[in-house]
Amino acid sequence: MRSLHSWRAALAAGLLLLAPAARADGREPSAPSNTATYEQLEVFARVLSYVENNYVEPVDEKRMMYGAIQGMLETLDPHTVFMPPEVFKEMKIDTSGEFGGLGIEVARKGDSVVVVAPIDDTPAARAGIRAGDELIAIDGENIQGMGVPEVLQRMRGPAGKRVLLTIMREGFNAPRELAIIRDHIRIISVEGALYGGIAHLKVKNFQDRTALYLRKELDRLREQNGGKPLRGAVLDLRNNPGGLLDQAVAVSDLWLPGNLPIVSTRGRKGGRANEELSKERDTEPSYPLVVLVNAGSASASEIVAGALQDHGRAKILGTQTFGKGSVQTVIELEDGSGLKLTIARYYTPKGRSIQEKGITPDYLVPETQGGKGSKDQPREKDLDRHFKAEPVVSSESDMVAKPKTLPESVRDWDVSAKVTDYQLKMSLNYLNSVANGAARPTTKASPEKTSTEKASTEAP
Repeated sequence: MRSLHSWRAALAAGLLLLAPAARADGREPSAPSNTATYEQLEVFARVLSYVENNYVEPVDEKRMMYGAIQGMLETLDPHTVFMPPEVFKEMKIDTSGEFGGLGIEVARKGDSVVVVAPIDDTPAARAGIRAGDELIAIDGENIQGMGVPEVLQRMRGPAGKRVLLTIMREGFNAPRELAIIRDHIRIISVEGALYGGIAHLKVKNFQDRTALYLRKELDRLREQNGGKPLRGAVLDLRNNPGGLLDQAVAVSDLWLPGNLPIVSTRGRKGGRANEELSKERDTEPSYPLVVLVNAGSASASEIVAGALQDHGRAKILGTQTFGKGSVQTVIELEDGSGLKLTIARYYTPKGRSIQEKGITPDYLVPETQGGKGSKDQPREKDLDRHFKAEPVVSSESDMVAKPKTLPESVRDWDVSAKVTDYQLKMSLNYLNSVANGAARPTTKASPEKTSTEKASTEAP
């Protein structure tokens, strides 16, 4: 019964913290404002005692307590999660960009777990996993009711081992099984290519040193261009699920002159905090810039797209983004477990919240020629318990207009003729037209400062 006594001691300590403290002026302390919480903890302690003393079989106290914490957090938003030690360890590996697994980003949609996006050049992508696929089972075990962290943990493990995924997809008559071999996934967060003096920069996620790798890739492409200035750049954030907020700020900073707001946050009760500003040094030249996005572009990706769009430094091409406008902080607990806690909503420089709505592109470019976009992919608004969009806080003039089709002046380009990726091809054609003066050029960032607030340290 030692574990029971330890739990009771911990609960007693918690109850004591809720008790009214003595006042320095000698007057009687007022009644506690959190009486309801105090009473519920007493109920919890009583239930715990009944279960440990009377349940038909011995119970695993740690598992039971972890389950209680997870159940508590499931009353909050879908991005607030408790991670047992083994899951938390995997999460920390993620931000370093190296792990053994399949390479799938997932989210909960109703009672289902669906694929947000397969990470490029991973076993999942090569096996044909698509955004919007519903995961039914892993290695024959039904995953209904499992939390996202547990699903991710089951897909990860030593490279070379097989994982059997059962998936359902629109158009399937019945679920299908896919056998995928785990690989040692080292996500190189930035890849680049050069098209007639125009850079294509694919940023897969925002992990440690992403901004540094991006700058190095820009320098490499300039060298490949014979040392001549770039004619333009495509910053490709499609299927980029986000990551570290400080890296999103640093990537935005690459293309913005100094002292411009990049992102701000508002915590509980709309509390203000200091805004994240761009630095004066090492700003890229003012060549035309396109940010390419889709429904898989989330969180930190949307921060970058929103900042560059609000300051007029880039045109956004593609389809509507995911719409995750909340910031999480990660707290390591004493037993090696972790808590990912939503602490704020974030806002673009003009005060726009993208929660539920996402970033609206300036030019709507579907995934395929003649296509209508990617409406079937899951977005923030489809997730259980997601935050509702806040009322508009900026003026009507600050709102982004509905997306347009590309200008008629955008012409086909022989350099991009063999590019099979339609959205990338249209982005290159647009930038080539801008560079040749045939299309309206991208507006340079204005030094005018807008009212915003402070960002936090992470937005996974």
